[in-house]
Amino acid sequence: MREVVLAARPQGEPKESDFELRETDAREPADGEVLVRNVFVSVDPYMRGRMTGVRTYVGPYDVGGSIDGGAVGRVIASRYEGLVEGDWVSSMLGWTEGGIAEGSRLRKLDPSIAPPSTALGVLGMPGFTAWIGLVEIADVQAGETIYVSGAAGAVGSVAVQIAKLKDLRVIGSAGSDEKAEWLRSLGAEAFNYREALPKEALADGIDVYFDNVGGAQLEAALSALRPFGRVVACGAISRYNDEHPEPGPRNLGFVVSKRLRIQGFIVTDHLERFGAFLREVGPWVAEGKLESRETVFEGIENVPTAFAGLFRGENTGKMLVRVGPD
Repeated sequence: MREVVLAARPQGEPKESDFELRETDAREPADGEVLVRNVFVSVDPYMRGRMTGVRTYVGPYDVGGSIDGGAVGRVIASRYEGLVEGDWVSSMLGWTEGGIAEGSRLRKLDPSIAPPSTALGVLGMPGFTAWIGLVEIADVQAGETIYVSGAAGAVGSVAVQIAKLKDLRVIGSAGSDEKAEWLRSLGAEAFNYREALPKEALADGIDVYFDNVGGAQLEAALSALRPFGRVVACGAISRYNDEHPEPGPRNLGFVVSKRLRIQGFIVTDHLERFGAFLREVGPWVAEGKLESRETVFEGIENVPTAFAGLFRGENTGKMLVRVGPD
């Protein structure tokens, strides 16, 4: 099998030369283990921080080492009760065509409920992140107005749709007219931030800001938030490739004068709520009330290209790489 490893710590936007494709030897699983052949692997913005070598909420990737992360695949051989050859599973095997995993750390998927790839998107970490941010962190209420930046991405597009299903007025920003049009088809008011100023789109005021972007978008939202508004600090992808820290928002004084609440969160702190998330969001997906869109690259060798594309806004919905046949 082949895997992508970190060859060098990226400086600025990740480049293909920062990664290396190498072959690995597969072995038979031991007791309690499962051999999995991946079909889809996930590329996610948080991985960029792990490539810097600095520990944040999770350890960094080592140069020359494997890159773990979300993956979906089929069981090839199992010595773990409850999983048999052919089962679909989600794992954290990451950027590899397959490997050995502890059976207890795998989640068995039911492909009759939704395509297995949704376990990396709308019914996986991105969807769960959107749900936690809205339900637990912001405690959104019907009738409120929410602004979602990066609204056509994996997390943002789910946040937009859940907010609509919970009867909020939703405003979303995206990086192209095509993405903005898709958001409008989902029921959101949307604009292309490359052509329109956020302050104009937010002129009527907002109650909640779901921040996936940071930077200028956060600054605009702080100006637009009403008294006692909330900021759900999910990510800041506009800053992840900065080689030197940029100044923060110039209008942080609004946090005091408007009595705003800004709360960051890491979705893995809320894993006990994953079952509740699936019980609410799963039926919406099954009934077609919540749309899942994917941007799929082909081949393990194209994982670095797909990853770099995240920071250029080349994905609509979840960015995935297919690394094996179904």
